[in-house]
Amino acid sequence: MAKVALVTGGGRGIGLGISRCLASDGCDIVVCGVRPEELVQRALDELRARGVEVLYCRADVSDPVARDKMLSEIRERFGRLNVLVNNAGVAPQVRADILEASEESFERVMRINLQGPYFLTQTVANWMIQQCEADASFEGCIVNISSISATAASPNRGEYCVSKAGVSMASKLWAVRLGEYDIPVYEVRPGVIRTDMTSTVQAKYDKLFAEGLAVQARWGMPQDVGKVVAALVRGDLPYATGQVITVDGGLTLPRL
Repeated sequence: MAKVALVTGGGRGIGLGISRCLASDGCDIVVCGVRPEELVQRALDELRARGVEVLYCRADVSDPVARDKMLSEIRERFGRLNVLVNNAGVAPQVRADILEASEESFERVMRINLQGPYFLTQTVANWMIQQCEADASFEGCIVNISSISATAASPNRGEYCVSKAGVSMASKLWAVRLGEYDIPVYEVRPGVIRTDMTSTVQAKYDKLFAEGLAVQARWGMPQDVGKVVAALVRGDLPYATGQVITVDGGLTLPRL
């Protein structure tokens, strides 16, 4: 029986790269997004062409009612959930110096990037525990997509950095709590990835990569992250729960 994987933000950018790689490995995919389904249709069709079942759930992860509705839809369609990939996230709508940034922006970013995924994980973890207790062969896995901004300080988007640092700690907390059930939890920490979110700064980073920003002198691509997540979901790192896998081309390596 195929694993069922929920990928939040799975219809575009890094999330779509993850969905593609998991689908290529034979996972049935639940794509969670906030856009109307017709705007995601091309991506959904592409995933289905890989021979897997695909369900689209329109849900804002920061909304507890929407999260519960989504999980009810997954129960009704598949009756199980093996994998949660907390990928959905936003940048501040306005990049502002932390001396001037608004509390409203901080709250928005925290709700979407940290609070929503934290409590989605809580609900999914309890469901996974139920599945473990009902079936000894059940295999579950949780992957949190953070960012090098969890440790690299950007004072013009402090709320984003703080949210990703929180995701990093949440990954450790859930890894510890779910260890007794053999449900591994991992953090994947991307660097600068070419997506629609980074398209507005393409010229800036083209220049920085040419000047040696990263050890590997190129943009990261969504599939670079997707391949790592797929390896984790397959169980290729079975004795490494709680670990951080950095996918940044060596950008954050200390160098002289």
